[in-house]
Amino acid sequence: MKTALIGFAGSGKTELFKALAGPKASGLVRAMVKVPEPRLEPLALAFKPKKITRSEIEYQEIPGSGGPKSLGNRVLSEIRGYDCLLAVLDAFSGTLDPALQLSEIEQELIISDMGVIEKKLEKLSQDKQKAKHLYDPKVEALLVQAMSLLEQEKPLRLSERLCTDPSLKGFAFVSAKPILYAWNVSESRMDDFNPPDERLGMGHICVSAMLEREMAEIDDPEDLELFRIDLGVQSSALDRVIAKTYSLLNLITFLTAGDKEVRSWALKKGSSALDAAGLIHSDIQKGFIRAETLAWEDFLKYRDLKKAKEKGVLRLEGKEYIVRDGDIITFRFNV
Repeated sequence: MKTALIGFAGSGKTELFKALAGPKASGLVRAMVKVPEPRLEPLALAFKPKKITRSEIEYQEIPGSGGPKSLGNRVLSEIRGYDCLLAVLDAFSGTLDPALQLSEIEQELIISDMGVIEKKLEKLSQDKQKAKHLYDPKVEALLVQAMSLLEQEKPLRLSERLCTDPSLKGFAFVSAKPILYAWNVSESRMDDFNPPDERLGMGHICVSAMLEREMAEIDDPEDLELFRIDLGVQSSALDRVIAKTYSLLNLITFLTAGDKEVRSWALKKGSSALDAAGLIHSDIQKGFIRAETLAWEDFLKYRDLKKAKEKGVLRLEGKEYIVRDGDIITFRFNV
């Protein structure tokens, strides 16, 4: 899953990207960031694997902007290929009200999508008259509905039906993408932040990008702990940024475990066991027989797959089983 990091000039998006990317961020604009998953530790204690692997989210800083009050057309065009947006708001300099920055970003996303729809509706109108074999009345009706929502100054993410309709998927509407607003405040204002009400597909989080970047550059865990104690910071805001992104992307985690590897996997909520098998390897999906599944709560109770099987809580699930967050799955397959 790909997340685009955007923001007006001077918002602090580069600082936040460096914090996400860690000590090796210099010169980079793309980073694969590991998703915190505390459930891997108890699994590792039980299975003693050779390695532990966490799922990842890709963050990419989109360079440039249209200035202190605009994203710019190049940025708006480039973000169409991303699954989620992380927008940084300058809430520390006092140059521009961050709530106004948020409003400006929303307007730019909406206007950009309106331009795409206008061009497509014009093309459909021409097809209706001159190339009826290319005309699609369903797409036209959906686009008219989308335009109506945008004209009310509402982003398309507020309509789950329009966001998920396969007929509109190819348009990659930017106002349909889930968005996390990171309010970049000064270190002294971290405790004063009151987040706005969250709406469908939109989240808010308070960060001090400079402070997070400074902490990310400390390699030694003991030094980092002393730095946090000195500043009175209990934990990194980056874990919350990553968790919020994960949630906005509508992802859950399922787990696999063995003596070779304990691993977490990111999966779209509502996906089947067959989908999860394909995430691991196409051969597992192709030769799927069953999914031996243990709920996380049952693992915590027995801490052993053999004992869980004896107690009757290790379930055999088929292709259509809808995977739940925290499921520990062993796939049986034959190729």
